[in-house]
Amino acid sequence: MQSWPKIHDAMQHVDIMLFDQFSNHCLANFVEPLRAANGFLQQQHYNWRFVTLDGAPVQSSSGLQIAPDVALAEADGSALMVMPSYGIRGLDRTDVVRAIKRASQGRRLVGGFDTGAWLLARAGLLDGYQATIHWDVLDAFAEAFPETDTLRARHVIDRDRVTCSGAMAAFDLVTELIASAHGAGVALDVTQMFMSRDAVPALRTPKAGRTVTRAVALMQDHVETPLPIPELARRVGCTQKTLEQRMKTALRASPSAIYRRQRLNAARRLVLDSDLPVSEIAGRCGYDNASALTRAFRQAFGQSPSALRRGEDQVGFGAVSPSADRIGNMRRKAT
Repeated sequence: MQSWPKIHDAMQHVDIMLFDQFSNHCLANFVEPLRAANGFLQQQHYNWRFVTLDGAPVQSSSGLQIAPDVALAEADGSALMVMPSYGIRGLDRTDVVRAIKRASQGRRLVGGFDTGAWLLARAGLLDGYQATIHWDVLDAFAEAFPETDTLRARHVIDRDRVTCSGAMAAFDLVTELIASAHGAGVALDVTQMFMSRDAVPALRTPKAGRTVTRAVALMQDHVETPLPIPELARRVGCTQKTLEQRMKTALRASPSAIYRRQRLNAARRLVLDSDLPVSEIAGRCGYDNASALTRAFRQAFGQSPSALRRGEDQVGFGAVSPSADRIGNMRRKAT
């Protein structure tokens, strides 16, 4: 049922349709992993715009206001993601449904997040498809739209339709998409950016078994004093050759490359979130001295730790789309 390559291609230019009372948690969990992936890839691979029905600003359920980039009628991205949350019955109107149906024409991918599947189904866009919706309205949805095969699932991908049950599921969906397109290693980077250091991200590729997951956990637990790869393999119960093979299959990188990535990501967090000198950060991340860390850091991120701390981002983590930047500005201004 899933067709990741087609979905990934469409996701490079996304129009996100927002309504009053939308969930900014769901919105953030959709766009922030894409923004982070752009940073790790050091290119603007994913792009998105905010749209509303008439081009007027909307306000989330928690009071966050967003001014859209364009009205729905002017939006022309390859994907359309419809993202309402509360008050879905009030949005189930002829003008809204007709506008969504019209805007879906020619799209390579159409999606409904949170309660968005309700409006897609009302427009006939889920007839003959499998779909899910926020579980608070799942039973009512199944009863209202018998032409849709309703599933109690976190997210459902069926050909050129994607539906998602809520905010946490949106994060899972996007990270799985990133993994399918760029490898589980990049998805691992993205996931860890939003999790505590000692948390083990869910490696959702079917190729990642317990060996790889345990090895990644051990890497996270031994950043300051890195374990030799043979010792890492011994602790997870396999030979070094087996660990190399399994990690390359699951994460498209060797254990040493993944370990180096873990340590550099930890260094990056300390550069941005602490006032520690680079020499101390180097020690905390398993590097002999500041020079060794700086060389590796520049090679990975395109700039030195000091330059990143001064805010001299040119490519990579500081590169965000105008819409993503607007989210950050709106958050800071929200009261």
